[in-house]
This record gives sequence, structure tokens and C-alpha cells, in this order.
Amino acid sequence: MESVTRPPEPARGPDPAPGGRGISYDARGLSEPDAEAPRTATVDGAGVASFDARDLTTRTINLELRRLVYDEGVSEVVVRNPQARHSLGVGILTRCRITFEGSLGYFGCGLIDGPEVHVKGRVGWSACENMMSGVVVVDSNAGSLTGAAMRGGDLVVKGRVGARTGIDQKGGTIVVCGSAGSMTGFMMQRGRQIILGDVGPGLGDSMYDGTIYVGGKVKSLGIDCVPGEWTEADTELVARKFRIYGLGDPPELQKFVCGKVLYNYDSLEPSEKKLVI
Repeated sequence: MESVTRPPEPARGPDPAPGGRGISYDARGLSEPDAEAPRTATVDGAGVASFDARDLTTRTINLELRRLVYDEGVSEVVVRNPQARHSLGVGILTRCRITFEGSLGYFGCGLIDGPEVHVKGRVGWSACENMMSGVVVVDSNAGSLTGAAMRGGDLVVKGRVGARTGIDQKGGTIVVCGSAGSMTGFMMQRGRQIILGDVGPGLGDSMYDGTIYVGGKVKSLGIDCVPGEWTEADTELVARKFRIYGLGDPPELQKFVCGKVLYNYDSLEPSEKKLVI
């Protein structure tokens, strides 16, 4: 049987990024390891930077944001035409103001610590995941897993939210002006949720701590979520959040907390127990 020798394939250079800008990227994940900030932003007389994201990729949009707030020391940035791209505005760890003039996709504004963000549109799944501090205001609706594992700050959604909002929430305040989906507050550990509309089944399921306020009807309570006793501190908190974000007069709200039937916190973590034993 004759052996067949295949001619070597011609060498290929890096593929251009979508849009033909010539930025190399990893074809398996579009990670653009060699991307650089496009430096297209302009700064007006008031010190507000702005740039158009229509022809930019996710990575170059975020690189331009980071260049402005970290390298240039700009305190306010406007991003035009974000076009619902995923993972925008993530990992910003300094005080600044960012306005997205449009909608964001999945994982918007995750892992932030300090910024004040205004989204003039809606957001997809997992917005503000692991948010540590700051403020995010969304003018429209948000998808499922909004504020997942959130640790601090305020997240205000002026529309509706999907299922599992505030799952594993560890702090901060989530305010929803519309309705919320199923399993809202699942495994909540600390923090507060103020939901003005109706809530789906499984509210506060397996929550450990924290408080959930609901203005509408609750389809059903989850395991170990029970009605709580209203106090003056609740009145002050709700009134203060409504005043800060211009939401008018708060409606009558129901309060829900952990019943602590399943409350089994241990003073030692498993790794610490091994050291003791």
C-alpha cells in the first residue's frame, strides 16, 4: 500500500476580530488576548468621557472603560450603543459614574466595587453578580439570577426581574419595582430585597438570614421562609431607599424572614475543624 505524503498546510496568521479590525483573538473563545484599548473616547468641558461602542468588541469596550477610569482618572463615562453585549462594565473597582445608553446582555456589571452605574435599558441574566459596593440602576427589566451572590451596595431595577433574584445574596439591597420570578431569595444569607410587585413560587427558599419585603402577592413561600414582625427599622429603611432613588411613597409591604428551623450555622468551617481535631 503506497504511502501518501500530504503537503504542509500554509501558515496562517491571527484571524481578524469580528468587524475586520485586525485584532487577534482565540477562535475557541473570542478572548482577544492581544487587544488594546481603542482610545476613541472624547472628553467634554465638564470632564465627562464618552465613546461609541457600536463597532467595538466586548473586550475593547471594557479596555476603554478601564483606561479612562484607571489610567486617565476620569470620574464619569458614557457608553453609547452597547448593543446588549455580554459582560460589560465588569470588575471596575473604583469610585466613578458609568452610563450605558442602551441595554446590556448577560453578566453585566459583575464584580464591581464602588461605581455608580445607570443602564438606560434592560439587562440579561446574572446582572451585578458578586457586586461588592456601589449603585446600579436599571431603567427596564432584568433577567434571572439578578444580584446573585451580591455582597453590598444597592441594585435598583425599575421593571421586572426573572427567577432566582438575589440567590445566595450576602449583603446589600435589591429593589424591584415590578414583579419577580420563582425562587427569589433562594439560599439568601444576608441583605435585603424590596419587591413591589408579585413574586412567584418558592420565595426565600432555604434562606439563612436577611429580609424580603413584598408589595404584591406571593405565589408560595419556600422552605423555612416565614412572615416577619414589622419594626420601625423596617419603616426607616424602606422610606430611605424610596427617597434616595425617587420612587415616591412606598406601598404597604409584607415582611418575610428566615424561620431558622433549618438554621445550622457552625462556628467552625470544615477546614478549621480538621486543625482542631
